[in-house]
Amino acid sequence: MVKRTGRPGYLQIADDLRQQISDGRLSPGQSLPSTARLREQYDVSAGVVKAAISVLRTEGLVIGQQGKGVFVRDQIDAKPTSVAAAPTAEAEVTTKQLTEVLAAVRDLGERVARIERAVFSERSQADRPGK
Repeated sequence: MVKRTGRPGYLQIADDLRQQISDGRLSPGQSLPSTARLREQYDVSAGVVKAAISVLRTEGLVIGQQGKGVFVRDQIDAKPTSVAAAPTAEAEVTTKQLTEVLAAVRDLGERVARIERAVFSERSQADRPGK
C-alpha cells in the first residue's frame, strides 16, 4: 500500500519494485505482476501503476512487450542511464512538446499584457475629469 508521506505514490511503487529487482525477488526475464494485480497490491489507480512502470522503463530496469507484459531486463544488456546518454526518441518528442508549450505560454502572456494595457488605458482615460 502506498503511504501518505508526501512522496508521490508512483515513485513509492517504483522504489518498491526497484528494490525487488535489486534483491532478486524479481529476476531477469521474469514478468512484473499485471497492472490489475499491482493496483490491488498498492491500492492505487492504473495510471499510478503505469507511471511507476514508466519510471522503471526509463531507468532501463524493465522492458515492455506489447500484448505480453512488462519484464525485468537483464542488467548486463541494459544500457546504463546517465545524463550524458544520447536522447531517446521519446525524450526528443517530450523536448519538442515542452518547447511548443513554452512558446504558447509566452504568446499567451504577451496577448494578456496587450489586453491589460488596452483595458487599463481606457479606464485611466475615462477617469480623467472633463472627458
